[in-house]
Amino acid sequence: MSAIDIFFNMDVLARAFPILLRGLWMTLLLGFTAIICGTVLGLGVALTRLYAVRPLRLLAIAYTDLMRAMPVLVVLILIYYALPFAGLVLSSFAAAAIALSLVLAAYTAEVMRAGIQAVPKGQFEATAALGLGFWRAMQKVVLPQAVRLVIPPHASNCVSIIKDTSLASVVAMTDLLKQATDAQALFANPSPLIGAAIIYVAILWPLVRLTGWLERRFQRAYQR
Repeated sequence: MSAIDIFFNMDVLARAFPILLRGLWMTLLLGFTAIICGTVLGLGVALTRLYAVRPLRLLAIAYTDLMRAMPVLVVLILIYYALPFAGLVLSSFAAAAIALSLVLAAYTAEVMRAGIQAVPKGQFEATAALGLGFWRAMQKVVLPQAVRLVIPPHASNCVSIIKDTSLASVVAMTDLLKQATDAQALFANPSPLIGAAIIYVAILWPLVRLTGWLERRFQRAYQR
């Protein structure tokens, strides 16, 4: 049997393709859920670290440092396997979504904090002179400028989180990688794994190029 028949068996790939598509749907759903929840939570943590009372600021610092220091896989295993001992049992999807959201939120918080701090102090003084309250100033003046600064690094973090969805297979979630390994066992052939790798590249490579384009675009905008 040739290497083509082993790793690129078209008959096996054709039969495994519907299985891989089901896993792809779960991967995309998990990735988008983590991105949305992680972004919102990260913004909240950034604002807490910058403007809350000292105990909450210290708590936000501890959270970001801890989540950035721990591997995603460790966070996922702790949530899925340790929480049941405390009486909290989560589905594999919920555990994976929470783990990825918590990790992304830590990186988002640091990116957003840097973006907010990069907004000129004159903007804050102008909002105060106009009589705008804190939240109104954030909504209308500060955050729109900060978001422009953080889009490229945040997009890169989102791509990394989508890649990390493959770790959800460790907790038996039926994502793309888990479906590929199941199909490999079913057909006794590694071609489904090659198919999953091709799908990952097809999805993530354009996103990687998009982040590069965003970096160049916003860098040119800053230099004007």
